[in-house]
Amino acid sequence: MDISVVVPLYNEEESLPELSAWIEKVMTTNNFTYEIIMVDDGSNDKSWKVIEQLSAKDNHVRGIKFRRNYGKSAALHCGFEDAQGDVVITMDADLQDSPDEIPELYRMITEEDYDLISGWKKKRYDPITKTLPTKLFNATARKFSGIKLHDFNCGLKAYKNTVVKNIEVYGEMHRYIPILAKQAGFTRIGEKVVHHQARKYGVTKFGLNRFINGFLDLLSVTFITRFAKKPMHLFGALGTLLFIIGFCAAAWIGIEKLIAVAHNLRVPLVTNNPYFYIALTCMIIGSQLFLSGFLAELVSRSASDRNVYRIEKKI
Repeated sequence: MDISVVVPLYNEEESLPELSAWIEKVMTTNNFTYEIIMVDDGSNDKSWKVIEQLSAKDNHVRGIKFRRNYGKSAALHCGFEDAQGDVVITMDADLQDSPDEIPELYRMITEEDYDLISGWKKKRYDPITKTLPTKLFNATARKFSGIKLHDFNCGLKAYKNTVVKNIEVYGEMHRYIPILAKQAGFTRIGEKVVHHQARKYGVTKFGLNRFINGFLDLLSVTFITRFAKKPMHLFGALGTLLFIIGFCAAAWIGIEKLIAVAHNLRVPLVTNNPYFYIALTCMIIGSQLFLSGFLAELVSRSASDRNVYRIEKKI
C-alpha cells in the first residue's frame, strides 16, 4: 500500500463526506493504493455514523472509535498503530488541510528520502489572537529543539511508515512529533509550504490554554530528549550548585561568628541571622531538587497504562 491517511477527529460530521471524497479524488488521479483511517476521538455528534456510512460505500475507509475523548495524541497513536501504507499522511478533519498536497508530500518522502515532512501554513486564515501566540510558540520550539521548522503544530504531515512505528505519541505530544522523531534517530526532517483554508464547518476545538499546555509539554519533551538517559547531568549539576552556594554561605556565617567571638565582639545568634535560613534552604533544595520534576516525569513515562485506550469499535 502506498499511503495511509490518518484523520483524527472530534465532532466533524459535516466535513467528513467532503473530506473523504476529496482524498479519494486525489488518490484516484495519482493511481495511489491507499487507506483512510478516521479516528473518532469520542465525538458526541453523528461523526461515527458518518464514518460507518462512508466505510460501507468505500472499502478504503476504516474507522476507530474511542468511548470517550482522549485527545489528538491518543487518536494519532492508535491511527499510527493501524497504518499499513509505506507513507503515512496525517491531516485534520476540518478541511483546513488540503488533500491536494498529498502527491508532493509522498514524492518528497519516497524520492528525496525524507523521514518526515511537516507542513508550513505560511499564509494563515486564523485571527491574530491565534497567529501571534503560534509564532512565539514555534520560535521557542525551534530554539529548544534545534529543528528548523516554522510550524511544529501543523496537522498536515507525512512520514515514512517506519517513523510512526518507532515513536510513541502520548499526552499532548502531537505538537512535538518532529522532536520525538529526531530523538528516535530520524534526522531527515523537512518542511513544505502548504495551503491553509478557512474552516468551513463547526468551530475550533482548541482554546488559549493550549499555548500554556504547549509550553509545558515543550519543557517536558526537551527534558526527555536531552536528559531522560542522564538526568543527573541536569538535576545533579543544579543540585550540587545550590548545595555549594548554601554550604559556603552557612560556613561564612559560622566563620564570621567565630571571628567575632574571638575578638570579644557582641554579635547576634546565628539562628537570628536570616541569611542562615536562606543558606539552609539552598542546601535542602539542592539535595532534593531531582525528586520533584524528574520522578514525576519518570513515573509518567513508566506507567503501564499510559497508552491504553478503550476502543469501542473498529471497522
